[in-house]
Amino acid sequence: MELLNIQCLGKSLRLEGSMAGWQILYWDNTPVSRIDASANYNGASEHSFELKAGEQIITCRLAIDLNWQPFTLQHQLFIDDHAVSDGSRNSKDIERQQPVEAPQPAKKPFNIIGLAALGLKLLKSAKLIKVVLAGASLAAYSWFFSLQFALALIACLVVHEYGHIRAMKHFGMQTKGIYLIPFLGGLALSDEKINTRWQDVVISLMGPVFGLGMSVLCLLAYWITGEAFFAGLSAFNALLNLFNLLPILPLDGGHVLKSIAFSMNSLVGLLLCAGAAGAGIFISYSLGLALLGFLLIVGCVEIGFEWRSRYMTHLLPLDRYGQIFSTVWYLATVSGLVAIIWYFAGTGDALLGLPLQVLRS
Repeated sequence: MELLNIQCLGKSLRLEGSMAGWQILYWDNTPVSRIDASANYNGASEHSFELKAGEQIITCRLAIDLNWQPFTLQHQLFIDDHAVSDGSRNSKDIERQQPVEAPQPAKKPFNIIGLAALGLKLLKSAKLIKVVLAGASLAAYSWFFSLQFALALIACLVVHEYGHIRAMKHFGMQTKGIYLIPFLGGLALSDEKINTRWQDVVISLMGPVFGLGMSVLCLLAYWITGEAFFAGLSAFNALLNLFNLLPILPLDGGHVLKSIAFSMNSLVGLLLCAGAAGAGIFISYSLGLALLGFLLIVGCVEIGFEWRSRYMTHLLPLDRYGQIFSTVWYLATVSGLVAIIWYFAGTGDALLGLPLQVLRS
């Protein structure tokens, strides 16, 4: 991931690195210094390199003091042993930074293929693809169920995906909007990549949080009006969002659990994470939620196999506070959705009890 990007002799001096300890320093997109991963890495490092200005050789030195959790970076740049710049960075700076763009290829002569590509871009800019996919989703769900069910389901998907969109905009990310895909749900797309685990957690959780809010509002509408439609929408929307919180990639819950687990350096942290997952599995089976418990096992095994590769990621890890807050936020959202499903199952209505029966299957 990009750790630092400053000016040196009128050109960009960029430092890339990872938690494993390796670092590569680029000057004007050309590698000038490298430090390999080391088990003894303690956060302090120094890059020495030479730059050529005409016939003159300039000696440069970049001193780095890096701490990953919480993330802080102190740097000082020396040119011919004279300090020319210094500063610091934190996790907020990482969240706001934009990745270095690759050089644009040379423009090709106008041809039929170029015309077709231009036409496709125009269609995208007119949002025709979104409209077509939304129409296809509405037609598909109406064909297999009913128009009323299709509209309700699409409303649930849009609210969920809008939560992701709002989180992306909170971090200043450019978004492409919401795409509804028949029988696969929806997608909230962005033009930019995330830089931190905290961004991944917030963006992943805000979809189910918005979904939980919709279920609560429908529950209140049911209490006020007594209309069974609001009860059904509340219960099935809660089930939809609960499945999105299962710790299985690429679901939202998989991203949250992965961000928490991969941010833990110590064996104690990993054991705590495993213990919490085991407790969740035990509670699921104790309450008779067999399907939920089984999928928790699958998700934990999947995350476990990937845990060794956590140092190779470009994402800034969560600090201790972020790990605890993310865990509590995740569990609170899951508990709220399960509570709604459990409430409607207790009404005695067979249809409203169906979401709980799905979890018990």
